[in-house]
Amino acid sequence: MHTPTELANRYRASGRKVTPQRLAVFAALQGDCTHPSAERVFEAVRGDMPTISLRTVYQTLNDLADLGELGRIDLGTGATRFDPNLAAHHHSVCNDCGTIADVFGDPTADTSPQIEDIGALAPDVDGFVVSSTEIIFRGLCRSCQEASTHTP
Repeated sequence: MHTPTELANRYRASGRKVTPQRLAVFAALQGDCTHPSAERVFEAVRGDMPTISLRTVYQTLNDLADLGELGRIDLGTGATRFDPNLAAHHHSVCNDCGTIADVFGDPTADTSPQIEDIGALAPDVDGFVVSSTEIIFRGLCRSCQEASTHTP
């Protein structure tokens, strides 16, 4: 992900206004690899900027996603998460604590089609073209596994 200054320049170059609130959002994203929700970014920023609105945070995150600076992740839980890592990757999600982790490479390579063949798995709809694929692995993270083995 770009630095807060680079994000501000990119934001401004797209014709959007850079405000202190948006700069605070840019700063909160720096180095955050937890795939935060808008609510989590809002909580992180609100301590230093109590007048920021959740709407401003949502708008800024969605603007950054529209600019290609963040990815949006919809895990079907009702809250969109934002991903600053734009490299090709998948995600693992813990069923207990909700932690999201990046998964690189193709962990299913031995049993799944190669990525160039993934279009063959798409529904047979006239004119359908696959633009992207997304794999989400669900299970238990190491911490939750260890906690469950220590529970009496």
